[in-house]
Amino acid sequence: MTTAPDAAQLRALIPAVLGVLVRRGADFTAAEDAVQEALLQALQRWPDEPPRDAKGWLVTAAWRKFLDANRSESARRAREHAVSSQPPAPEITGADDSLWLYFLCAHPSLTPASAVALTLRAVGGLTTKQIASAYLVPEATMAQRISRAKRTVAGARLDRPGDVGTVLRVLYLVFNEGYSGDVDLAAEAIQLTRRLAGVVDHPEVAGLLALMLLHHARRPARTGPSGELIPLAEQDRTRWDTAAIADGIGILQTALARHRPGEFQAQAAIAALHADAPTAAETDWPQIVQWYDELATLTDNPVVLLNRAVAVGEADGPRAGLAELAHLDPALPRYQAVQAHLTERTGDHAGAAELYTKAAGRADNRAERDHLTRQAARLNTAVRSAGAQPLTPGSGPS
Repeated sequence: MTTAPDAAQLRALIPAVLGVLVRRGADFTAAEDAVQEALLQALQRWPDEPPRDAKGWLVTAAWRKFLDANRSESARRAREHAVSSQPPAPEITGADDSLWLYFLCAHPSLTPASAVALTLRAVGGLTTKQIASAYLVPEATMAQRISRAKRTVAGARLDRPGDVGTVLRVLYLVFNEGYSGDVDLAAEAIQLTRRLAGVVDHPEVAGLLALMLLHHARRPARTGPSGELIPLAEQDRTRWDTAAIADGIGILQTALARHRPGEFQAQAAIAALHADAPTAAETDWPQIVQWYDELATLTDNPVVLLNRAVAVGEADGPRAGLAELAHLDPALPRYQAVQAHLTERTGDHAGAAELYTKAAGRADNRAERDHLTRQAARLNTAVRSAGAQPLTPGSGPS
């Protein structure tokens, strides 16, 4: 007896089906609309009449939807001519279609925000309403963004291999949005990256997948009951997902064995060293510094050097970390937060409290701002308990 695919399995077929329609001659916008209509039809019919070939059924239904939307004889003849001039679409592998679609949605002509939205819609199969909810914007706003993105790539031809790095950056942007509304974007990004890893043999794809899994494994311990941030060193490691950690480390080891280093592999190696430590005190900080050195040679991102200063402070002492920090631009995001952390470790609680207060004023989100404010309050309380007068904002060093 044939069992109907569930919603997740249906969504996994979208890239291949959409790719077939576009290769048959449908423009991207019309093809994507037709595939979405076919999916709705499948959800209605398949519970009672599951098909033997889910992908073939969807291709046929979507193609009919596309033709119905282009009823004029001239349009129909043009489409038929396009079909006759292309190799038979069913023989094109699903892997080729899926990979082509990843590259198209990460087209360099798109802004990062548009590329993310189009990837979630066309490759991930999310509805416009779900994507809007995840990004906390009105559905009409997200619909306009997706429509503009589809128009932008409608005439794009990918006659050369796409840039895997661009695709990975788009997927990492999705992952870093985390969770909001009724869509878990971190989980969506992991799913999409797994699918990409299945159709392209590239160690950096594996590196990103490992990085996502290792970060996601710590998610249950990252926040407290009221949503407050919990720093890595203070997290309850028994709440970490050990299966995800093992999966991530295994994927990373396979990627590193290919000796083709890349940015995401290096980041994943750092995350693996954190995840592998039974306690914060047992973290292998010297090796983490070495991986930050490797990462710094692979990217010109100054945030890497900021994080390296933290690692140096843990490996060689806080004053060594502060010396590294002194070479960096104080305008960097989280600069004062790192400075405050290292200053506190030198024993200068009053100076650290002042820096935490400054860092809170520059925080990008409420959770981080509240965390830094609590750190300042904690140290000010310690200073008062020691009989000293706490510093007021603006009275300490800049």
